[in-house]
Amino acid sequence: MRRLKRNALGVLLATAILIPGFASAVAAAEESFFRGKTVRINVGYAAGGGFDTYSRALARHLAKFIPGQPTIVVENVPGAGGLIVANQLYKVAKPDGLSIGHFIGSLLMGQVLGQKGIEFDARKFEYVAAPVRAYSTCVFTKASGITTLEQWMAAKTPPKLGGVATGATVPDNMVRVLKTLGLPAQLVTGYKGTADIRLAAESGELAGSCWGWTSIKSTWRKAIDAGEVSIVLQGSPTPYPDLPAVPLVINLARTDEARRLVQAAIHDDAVTVYQWALPPGTPRDRVKTLRKAFLDTMRDPEFLAEAQKARLDIDPVGGEEIEKVVASLFKLEPGLVARLKETLLQ
Repeated sequence: MRRLKRNALGVLLATAILIPGFASAVAAAEESFFRGKTVRINVGYAAGGGFDTYSRALARHLAKFIPGQPTIVVENVPGAGGLIVANQLYKVAKPDGLSIGHFIGSLLMGQVLGQKGIEFDARKFEYVAAPVRAYSTCVFTKASGITTLEQWMAAKTPPKLGGVATGATVPDNMVRVLKTLGLPAQLVTGYKGTADIRLAAESGELAGSCWGWTSIKSTWRKAIDAGEVSIVLQGSPTPYPDLPAVPLVINLARTDEARRLVQAAIHDDAVTVYQWALPPGTPRDRVKTLRKAFLDTMRDPEFLAEAQKARLDIDPVGGEEIEKVVASLFKLEPGLVARLKETLLQ
């Protein structure tokens, strides 16, 4: 017995001595790898939208938290509602930690629903983090004549709301769920991103659309302050502090099925919307390094000052939490999956 105790103690002492050295060796290896390299953040949408704005703000500060301080480059690869970037990240990108995909998390649910064009397995991506839980809001231009939810509900002609692409993507998801709840809407898809939707609304081509409040208030701030656009509905479980009087989508759900639909398609979806992902097979040490760098950036005073100036909300979601949400999508009950498919893949 004493010999066993001495052996166990010896193992513990050896571990205590070796682990710091091992950790230092890992850190040195990571620094050696990233030094002089370029990390590319491929954004699945056009410049000027919320995804692009977040990526560029992060890219200006991220490098100082990555060992070796690599160069960070943001590249826009718009098309198919972010699906081009998602598929390329899965099938083409090297799993070395130098390629990050920033595409909408709703595509992950799209796989569960059998969305066409998906060539990835969402369970195999390595998720880095997301800068915010992105609950959607619905915004209308002053020219549309709709400034309140009551006016929207009473519209004789369904207002045209901009969408990105056929399939499960925001703002498409939000509009489709709202139609199921009885709100009149004509979803017009095909825009490369929310920046293009915003321009179409300003030109009178659209009445408005629905997407993340953090993106809207950052990229459409002047129009909001001037009264040229109105926020008439929000998809968060509770009101945003700066939108205390704007009605909630969940309050329009009159049945248990409708409430579960809102929970899965809008509330849960918000956790993964702005996720950053790495290719399957990326070394775990490199995944951990980038996850830590991302979260360290989220606490950086210089980054937070820039985010505040740009009116970007910061409410980071760790990669582990995103992994759990993705796993839960594949455990949804068949009846709800069928209802989601019927609603979102119209």
